[in-house]
Amino acid sequence: MGTTTFSGPVVSTNGFTGAVSATTVAASGNVTLSGAANVIIIPTTDPAVAGAIWNDAGTLSVSAG
Repeated sequence: MGTTTFSGPVVSTNGFTGAVSATTVAASGNVTLSGAANVIIIPTTDPAVAGAIWNDAGTLSVSAG
């Protein structure tokens, strides 16, 4: 498997599949993945959406909205 660097958000209209391992994932343009994936991206700023989780300087927080 190769290594690819992206710039921008990653969006999937049909879900992600395939093995994916990354500490930071960002992409621009069209991105297609296949296989099984477990991707969790937690924002580091309050998303201002009630109940959304975010990383507040290393503390898992829940947004009040």
